[in-house]
Amino acid sequence: MLSPTPSRIAIYACVSAASTAWSQLMELRAWCRQNRHVVVGTYIDHESDGVDRRPGRTRLLADAARKNFDKVLVWSLDCFNAKGVGQTAVDIQRLLQHGVAFHSFTEDHLCTDDGQAHHVLLPVIFSFANLEREKLSKRIKAGLRRARAKGKRLGRAPFSYDQLQGLQSALDTGANWYRVSRTTGIPYSTVKKWARELGREPPGRGAF
Repeated sequence: MLSPTPSRIAIYACVSAASTAWSQLMELRAWCRQNRHVVVGTYIDHESDGVDRRPGRTRLLADAARKNFDKVLVWSLDCFNAKGVGQTAVDIQRLLQHGVAFHSFTEDHLCTDDGQAHHVLLPVIFSFANLEREKLSKRIKAGLRRARAKGKRLGRAPFSYDQLQGLQSALDTGANWYRVSRTTGIPYSTVKKWARELGREPPGRGAF
């Protein structure tokens, strides 16, 4: 069945070999043509880089914040984020907050643009995303407790979960880390530490 309205599509793939990327992209692009969608961007990462290095996904999320496309198309859910369901749910929720839909080519029940699955899927995504944020908040508090137990003096106020949310939103714009530090008031060393903790890569030279 054809999609009622064409969308601007961003394709994301995380692959182990060039042949895999070619095969997946061929099918994903064919699906876009069949549904009259326009592919405006292709983002590819390589599994060999490790789960903490996904520069393609980092650029994808930054471009989603700029509303460069309407929908993200992936081969399957596990291709989108290798850190588990919780972190994947966080990423999908961030897309939704920017007005960008998520579509899994091989899993129709995991598509936020599906009217039938939408009302069932969203509460599940939000639930997993909230659990992931609670885990991250506990990690922050545990780190502070360990620092205090070792007698370290914490010279500035603890980095709160609200600050972490603000930092994540600023990183989503694609700004370089120095600008994020200036606009949020968070020290650059802290921005760098938590950006890497969130799996972000430093923006390229073209970042503002």
